[in-house]
Amino acid sequence: MDGHGRSGEQQLVRQSNPEAASDAEFAARRLDRNSREIVYGVVPRNFDPPGFAGVMARLDSMAEFGVTSLWLTPITPTVPGAFGYEVLDYTDIRPDYGTKEEFRALVNAAHAHGMRVLLDIVPNHTSAEHPFFLDTVQNGKESPYLDYYDRDEAGTPTHYFSWDHLPNLNVDNPAVQQFIHDAFAYWMREFGVDGFRIDAIWGIRQRNPQYLASLVQALREINPDVLLIAEASARDPYYAASDFDAAYDWTDELGHWAWRDVFGGARPPGEALTDAITNEGQGYRPDALVMRFLNNNDTGPRFLTTHGVGCYRAGLAMLLTLPGIPCLFTGDEVGAAYEPYKTPGPIDWTERHGLYDDTRRLIALRGGIPALSSRAWAPLRASPADAHFAYLRGDEESGQAVVIVNFSPEETMGTVQLPGELATGK
Repeated sequence: MDGHGRSGEQQLVRQSNPEAASDAEFAARRLDRNSREIVYGVVPRNFDPPGFAGVMARLDSMAEFGVTSLWLTPITPTVPGAFGYEVLDYTDIRPDYGTKEEFRALVNAAHAHGMRVLLDIVPNHTSAEHPFFLDTVQNGKESPYLDYYDRDEAGTPTHYFSWDHLPNLNVDNPAVQQFIHDAFAYWMREFGVDGFRIDAIWGIRQRNPQYLASLVQALREINPDVLLIAEASARDPYYAASDFDAAYDWTDELGHWAWRDVFGGARPPGEALTDAITNEGQGYRPDALVMRFLNNNDTGPRFLTTHGVGCYRAGLAMLLTLPGIPCLFTGDEVGAAYEPYKTPGPIDWTERHGLYDDTRRLIALRGGIPALSSRAWAPLRASPADAHFAYLRGDEESGQAVVIVNFSPEETMGTVQLPGELATGK
């Protein structure tokens, strides 16, 4: 094992030796470990064959190019034809993906490859076709589940955005709180799941932030090393303060990718990226990890389709050399062109543009240079500014590395202004 699997030497199982480190020391080690993660977003229906069998068939490939954690988009039963965030049952498996025995085999195989397994859980809302909500529709005030759902002053259910097929759960209700906790605990205890990407967690943060913080602590009582990624902005200090491991590379605007307006705009990419990554000079909380991505389930057409292969290579280089947790997504390593919500079956896994080798080399570079896994970075002045983006990675403890990204379609000559101690070789 390489330290990322359940039996790896560096696995942080604190229960076995509770006096081995203070809470602060343990948290620091967990943060350092998570800084070395490479997450891969898995949409099982887009594998070939669809479901757990197709994912299992590609485990060797994903391990070979350096993935350390698999994030499986929702695997629980959903309405026909849906992607999966329309939950019908929190503790079962959608039949088109496989059986519980096949999922258990997938988790065990991933662990044998040194990879953690993360599930996508949706505690904010259910489908309007969930049995609990249907009972409220059929039985009204006589339904035992009436108070399971959030309601406005008129008693009308509130919804995820304005989508009436996704009613919000009432997270002020202790019975709902226990229901949500039990759903997370089931996958951890029964299958050895190592963590979660928690969908729409910003909704619970808005309605009951105290409960959300207590849920995180309850999950850490089951496994102190559980990896918890919030689908929310890392710029909100609440998530790091509440002991989430990472949150998304969003602006303060809900769901707005920080890099979205950088490419192809009027400003030089280095200037625009510096503002995007540093939160316009405000900075992120020092102990907050940012989940960075070029593609995910919500980004529609793939980055390569929108911006071209050259820009994708530059973006991939940044993704895998900036601090935080980089997230690749289904088909990124082969340049697959599709849209997750619109593509219900297997994608074309034909390798394109040499991207598989590019991805493998960049991940190996990140793992081989300690500075690239540190949380320290600083932008550097580069010229010509319309072609280059440069930054310094690392610190005295990890060592330092300079990264220069070329956004020009051609090879270019340029200069980078180094800090004084580096420029003089001290």
